[in-house]
Amino acid sequence: MKKFFVESIGTVLGSLLMSIAISFFLLPNELSSGGFSGIATIFYYLLKIPVGITMLCLNIPFFLFSGYKIGKSFFAKSVIGTVSLSLFTDMFDEYGALTTDRILACVYGGVLMGIGTAIILKAGASTGGTDLLTQIIKTFRPTIRISILLAILDTTIVALNVLFFKELEIGLYSAITIFI
Repeated sequence: MKKFFVESIGTVLGSLLMSIAISFFLLPNELSSGGFSGIATIFYYLLKIPVGITMLCLNIPFFLFSGYKIGKSFFAKSVIGTVSLSLFTDMFDEYGALTTDRILACVYGGVLMGIGTAIILKAGASTGGTDLLTQIIKTFRPTIRISILLAILDTTIVALNVLFFKELEIGLYSAITIFI
């Protein structure tokens, strides 16, 4: 129980860092880090739906499907990660951008996303999204490399952002964010 508690705290901390990256750097500059936050960015600008709510709603079907497939501990910590990321993101969205310089936004957003993601993965959890989707696919196809699958999904989502915003630079800056 103590290990689960410590890992859950790590999951919340990682989600906090990721939400800072999204709310203060990426979202206000129309940048994408791929994943469900990239899809949520499109919905945010198209329909004015808060990013956190969109990420949460996109994740629900995958959690319902994966609950029995990925193990109870991973499932519970991932729900904690997904809910805390969604809540923090919508809470911080009220404050606006820390910078409107896209180079700074993609660098600092990428660093914070990377650190947050590393903490969450170290805790044996996820924030849902494409990470959860790849875990589900991996249970059915154990030979698939998650890194390749994530790269394909993130590239597709960034391409959708470029198409939606009609600006190639968004894709180029977003690629830097994902690489970092």
